[in-house]
Amino acid sequence: MERVAWLGTGMLGSGFVLRLREQGVAVDVWNRTPARLAPLVAAGAVAHSSIAAAVAQATRVHLCLSDDEAVDAVLQEVVKAIPKEVLVVDHTTVAPQPTARRAEKAQQQGLAFVHAPVFMAPENARQGTGMMLVSATQALFARAEPVLKGMTGKLLYLGERPDQAAAFKLFGNCMILAMASGMNDLFVLARATGIDPVEALSLFKDFPVGRQIEGRGARMARGDFEPSFELSMARKDVRLMLETARAAPDAALIMLPAMAQRMDELLAQGLGAKDMGVIARDVFGAVVQTGRRREP
Repeated sequence: MERVAWLGTGMLGSGFVLRLREQGVAVDVWNRTPARLAPLVAAGAVAHSSIAAAVAQATRVHLCLSDDEAVDAVLQEVVKAIPKEVLVVDHTTVAPQPTARRAEKAQQQGLAFVHAPVFMAPENARQGTGMMLVSATQALFARAEPVLKGMTGKLLYLGERPDQAAAFKLFGNCMILAMASGMNDLFVLARATGIDPVEALSLFKDFPVGRQIEGRGARMARGDFEPSFELSMARKDVRLMLETARAAPDAALIMLPAMAQRMDELLAQGLGAKDMGVIARDVFGAVVQTGRRREP
């Protein structure tokens, strides 16, 4: 009989546990804050006061914790309490470098460890929708795939490099945060111009800004800064935005002031005729006319 141990029952972990219980899976749960276990116990999960007790009968173990330090501390207890063949899946958003070290240590210990962070809200976890990333050896992924597929709407295998999923999770969150800061500045402009923020957002029903990733984003990633929107013209537009925002003096901009500073640095280097994507110049080295990058 399948029996799952779930360690870490915050909002996301609780969503996963409730889905497992709805599917009739036996679940043992542990959390640093025991009060959070009550709704899961009401759904039929078995609460434990120690990690060792929670994993004692597990056929697989899932972690959904706060950070690298918490994962390392919990794994230290898990590895002492489970048979080597038990699959351990960590869904925590963590940094790539510690993840690589963790995977290496797990291999040395004979622990079947897989890192599988998610782009999922608690409701996605409850419904089995959203997206899950995985990086592990092909053998470990083959073991984990049938289970993980049932937990998410899309399962993306990123290969055997153990820190790949951790890195891609940060890539995704970076874009989410960038979009949130950009929307804040958009709302400041909307307020300054007397336009309702909801109405302002309606523009993007017809203007698919997400395509910037496939277009300018792809060119930037190649170090290709041949102009389609010159830096000097983009800086002029940023100036217009900053001037417009002054009509809402109590509303704080986030992205635009930093963008203006970066653009000014590049303009001072004589790069005004390059595409505005040249803001990424320092990542790739010196810009050449062919659009290819070379090291300075």
